[in-house]
Order: sequence, then structure tokens, then C-alpha cells
Amino acid sequence: MSMITIKRVYSDPEDADGFRVLVDRIWPRGMSKENAKLDLWMKDVAPSNELRKWFSHDPDKWDEFKTRYLKELEDKKELITHLKSLEYTNKTLTLIYSARDEKHNNAVVLRELLNKTLGD
Repeated sequence: MSMITIKRVYSDPEDADGFRVLVDRIWPRGMSKENAKLDLWMKDVAPSNELRKWFSHDPDKWDEFKTRYLKELEDKKELITHLKSLEYTNKTLTLIYSARDEKHNNAVVLRELLNKTLGD
């Protein structure tokens, strides 16, 4: 059984994380490449700079952010397919993000999308 998890880049990496993919467009502040322990940085799957700046991690904009981000992801089907293949190959795929808000960030949207499209 494969699984998709999400985790802040500032949390300690664990073996249970499986394949770790950073899904942010910008490198996390104050984090070294060694400490991040990433397998892949997939910045192109992150929200556009315009969307990221508009959202500004405002929970009141969450529903609209999700709608707009999912719309952006429609043009990135090859990246979604790549993420799904990484999950199948590695049993656990952990989407890594740097936002402080654990409920309102692009990794949450991405995980929902990947879980919804697993049957495709």
C-alpha cells in the first residue's frame, strides 16, 4: 500500500518519510541542502509567483487559493503523473513544504489532488 504524506521542511527527516519532494517554488529560508534531506525539488509544481503572493498564507483566501492552484495544475499533468509514479515506486511519498500553516498550504492541495487521481 502506497501513501502520500506532507511535512514541513523544518521538521526532522525520518526514514518513514520515504521519498521526500520539496514542492515549493522558493528554497526554504535558513535551510541547508544537507539538513533538508530531499530526494527531489519540484519547484514547477508549486503555485505561480503571482498566486503565491496573492494568497500570502491568508486562511480567508484558502478556498479561492485552492481553486486557482488546481486550475494552474491542470497545465502540469506531466508533473502530477511524475509524482504519482514516485509514490508507486517508493511506497511513501512525502510532499515537503516550508509554510508555517500546516492546514493552508500548497502541499495540502497537492496531496488531495494526488489522492483523488490515484485511480486514473
